Amino acid sequence: MGRFVRSALFHTQNVKMAFMKYLSKSTENTNQVAQNFLNNLNYRGVSSVVVALQGDLGSGKTAFTQEVGKILGVAENMHSPTFVIEKIYDINFKKFKKLVHIDAYRLEKESELLHLGWEELIKKPENLVLIEWPENVSGIIPKDAKRISFKFIDEKTREIDYEK
Repeated sequence: MGRFVRSALFHTQNVKMAFMKYLSKSTENTNQVAQNFLNNLNYRGVSSVVVALQGDLGSGKTAFTQEVGKILGVAENMHSPTFVIEKIYDINFKKFKKLVHIDAYRLEKESELLHLGWEELIKKPENLVLIEWPENVSGIIPKDAKRISFKFIDEKTREIDYEK
């Protein structure tokens, strides 16, 4: 796997939070980070699980999503839905039935995502939603969304950081 950088354990209001940080130097490294993330992902059964992918252009958000799709059996090529905003793929993973990939890069207002059925989408517990550029629609991202941060280090290296 990409070099393990740091694992930190924090106590916040009597809740333990572990943060995982990886350096990925290849698609294979990113696949392993995606696999680790998915292994620790819990199906809640109440509403969809939303994963907010944050980072600058070229920092690895789409590459990570592609690796998640590959692991979950998505057969078609996954490209960032920058122009169509949303792509939905059939999956069968921990009771999740749909992988929803959203790219909010071009969105200027939260209402644009609401018009695409955001509220219905996040109510369905069978949906696993990965959203790139969540900061563009931050007011409608669920408070319990998982967050993964991506950072461009150099042409071959990305830093991937998430709460375990």
